[in-house]
Amino acid sequence: QVQVAESGGGLVQDGGSLRLACEFIGRSFDTYSVAWFRQAPGQEREFVAAISGSGTGHLYDESVKDRFIISRDNGKNMVYLQMNNVKSEDTAVYYCGADAKDRWSDGDFLYQNWGQGTQVTVSS
Repeated sequence: QVQVAESGGGLVQDGGSLRLACEFIGRSFDTYSVAWFRQAPGQEREFVAAISGSGTGHLYDESVKDRFIISRDNGKNMVYLQMNNVKSEDTAVYYCGADAKDRWSDGDFLYQNWGQGTQVTVSS
């Protein structure tokens, strides 16, 4: 049974930085791709970034490219999202999802395991 759990959210000022963490609980972590999605109030969940099981493949939404960095530590079963130069439109609940087929895609329907989310609020 695979579980993921997000942490690291909070209140951050516009232009500031924050690092989110996604802990993977289960076996064969390096065979799973992991992605971050986010959902703002009244909006649908949207893709942020994905990373392949090996960590060599990365995919970013255009809205966060050059500001956010996704990384993983397979020795610790962790995936991170470094958020730099945050903007008010980054305010949302952030979720991580894991895909056992390692497709590192932007489609949320491809991810089978989701956490409860962590709130990120950017203040101006």
